[in-house]
Amino acid sequence: MTGKLLKLLVVDASILFSFFKVNSERRIIIEELPNRGCKLISPKFVFEELANNKERIKQFGELNDLAFSFLFSLLDMKIESFSKETYEEFLPEANKISPHGKAITKDDPYFALALSLDCPIWSDEKSFKKQSQIKIFSTEDIAKLL
Repeated sequence: MTGKLLKLLVVDASILFSFFKVNSERRIIIEELPNRGCKLISPKFVFEELANNKERIKQFGELNDLAFSFLFSLLDMKIESFSKETYEEFLPEANKISPHGKAITKDDPYFALALSLDCPIWSDEKSFKKQSQIKIFSTEDIAKLL
């Protein structure tokens, strides 16, 4: 089921933050999905957000600078990032279906990217499932598929 269902998957920031935690279920899944033919993607700003939160992530993952840099590089190889130009025209529609009301949020790019490429989103944010236009997979959902 995984090969057919998940060819392309937008990954949100909270999932990527967990990649830096040793023995994280999310890290295991991020490493496994590409081996099963699933391309993982995310808006480019997520990598800037990760870099800007380096110290917090190092503390969370109990990492030194070298380990952070290594994992950041590994994550960059596993996740293809897309610039805003790729999904920009879908932002108004994404804002309408994004579960956080009419305010423009950091969630809008995930929905816009998913709309632009007609694919689901991997997020553990329960509010994402409050809309019905884009399929949302939680970590638990994906683990069951694997």
